[in-house]
Amino acid sequence: MIGVAMTSRKTSKENSTAFIRVDSLSKTFTEGGNERIVLDGASAQFGRGEFVAVVGKSGTGKSTLLNIISGIDRADAGSVWVDGQELTALDDHARTLFRRNHIGFIFQFYNLISTLTVWENVILPLELAGIAARRIRSQAEPLLEAVGLADRYKTFPEQLSGGEQQRVAIARALAPDPLLVLADEPTGNLDEETGRTVLALLDRLTRQAGKNLIMVTHSREAACLGDRTFYLRERKLVE
Repeated sequence: MIGVAMTSRKTSKENSTAFIRVDSLSKTFTEGGNERIVLDGASAQFGRGEFVAVVGKSGTGKSTLLNIISGIDRADAGSVWVDGQELTALDDHARTLFRRNHIGFIFQFYNLISTLTVWENVILPLELAGIAARRIRSQAEPLLEAVGLADRYKTFPEQLSGGEQQRVAIARALAPDPLLVLADEPTGNLDEETGRTVLALLDRLTRQAGKNLIMVTHSREAACLGDRTFYLRERKLVE
């Protein structure tokens, strides 16, 4: 089990209203003329400030679930609510704006832009949102310090280790001050020791900021950090 000091978060039992709710999500893909059901009536509720881990083997629909929660993908049926907003009722443009303004992403393969420096990667979502330069600096600088990369502003991703790149990705995800952070196998491309360090950092920073964090992983050890753990079984979410 990963030994990390944890700050208390509110749980859904302490909230009369769920901050995030997924209701009866279903999703089917067509592959080579055959239909593959990925989600079939998946439902769950998460309280404000919770760290929720979703565990499942490869191909069970973990990434699809995150894509639907974020509005990148559409469910065939069901609904997603975040802070009182029904994302599944929005059109493509409105979902894109909601995602840009309120959701931070952390990916297994970092997804940093190779032609941009560490600093440019972190502030990119702020610039896209039209944030003023002074505010960009005040939001981004403390995060680079928090992830231990304050001295690597002008460094390009290829000059960083995998763990350092993922720390940049964490800073980038948190820079816009999102309501929700989604992490898709954030340690899947890291060695065990580096993975522990990155998870501890992600856990600490999101807890300090009071953010909701949903992390999908195949690792039960990584899931131990969460306040609650759900398993994707038979295309449904089981706590």
